[in-house]
Amino acid sequence: MSHGDKAKQGQFSNPETPGYVGFANLPNQVHRKSVKKGFEFTLMVVGESGLGKSTLINSLFLTDLYPERIIPGAAEKIERTVQIEASTVEIEERGVKLRLTVVDTPGYGDAINSQDCFSTIISYIDDQFERYLHDESGLNRRHIVDNRVHCCFYFISPLGHGLKPLDVQFMKAIHNKVNVVPVIAKADTLTLRERERLKRRILDEIDEHGIKIYHLPDAESDEDEDFKEQTRILKASIPFAVVGSNQQIEAKGKKVRGRLYPWGVVEVENPEHNDFLKLRTMLITHMQDLQEVTQDLHYENFRSERLKRGGRLSSHGYILPLSPVKGPEPEEKDKDMILQEKEAELRRMQEMIAKMQAQMQRQGEGEGDGSHM
Repeated sequence: MSHGDKAKQGQFSNPETPGYVGFANLPNQVHRKSVKKGFEFTLMVVGESGLGKSTLINSLFLTDLYPERIIPGAAEKIERTVQIEASTVEIEERGVKLRLTVVDTPGYGDAINSQDCFSTIISYIDDQFERYLHDESGLNRRHIVDNRVHCCFYFISPLGHGLKPLDVQFMKAIHNKVNVVPVIAKADTLTLRERERLKRRILDEIDEHGIKIYHLPDAESDEDEDFKEQTRILKASIPFAVVGSNQQIEAKGKKVRGRLYPWGVVEVENPEHNDFLKLRTMLITHMQDLQEVTQDLHYENFRSERLKRGGRLSSHGYILPLSPVKGPEPEEKDKDMILQEKEAELRRMQEMIAKMQAQMQRQGEGEGDGSHM
């Protein structure tokens, strides 16, 4: 046997003990395929102007998502309406690609009358569900872009004594549509005691008003102790009190990202100073779970409601293409029903004609046989 034949044979030899098939390598195949395909994630940030939302997002992903942003003046904010700004950036780290879309909501809570300021945001979330449902129901379903909102960071002002009425109304309006993660902004304006008191107050008010925020899943029993402890600390840190900064400052002989004050330096990535690292760890380690909850809970709820309102299933179980945003009007429904009834009646007539033709053919054959006798 030649050296080349031995090498080929070695590729297909059984490296393990007898009885080894090889499907234990299936996770490696899934891993390779996932890395090659890349990942998609959509994060929404909502909160009043001046709470440091843009700075925090840039700090989280070490990128500049808003290079040309213009900050409006106080006079412009009075009549300002809520806008939706979606920025997409491709991030690659150690060969793994992430298509990150950050949806910002400038104008939220800025107007004097903010009663109806979140209808634009709710419409955007529903539109992404609608678009995904429409694409999923179409003919070409191989390259569907997932723009559904997987997580919403809701920024709470550190200057209040808990949640404002607008905070309660907004979170109650979206908690059945998206995973809500409450974030206390600009935590460096609070002492440690004030921070803990505000966290407890916010959690009490969330429970009191029946607001459903995103709860981290419990660690599995077979997970290592470090991961279990990390999950426990992350759960205890909600709502996350964070500080964002893109400036490099020298502290204790090394460069750190932080904020310089006359009394010292607040380090962004120091867990003793704020919850920035905990928030980032939560987002990265539970990104898959956030996507699964979006798919299995929020999207399925939307899909079932949408089907009740106006969708219908084809004979193969697929959803027939729906109108992009609105359900069919009553007149359109009536037209559809009339068309279906006419088609059914036409099929019945065709079946009757086919039966009559077959019967006449049999009679003709019977008469032909009788004349030959």
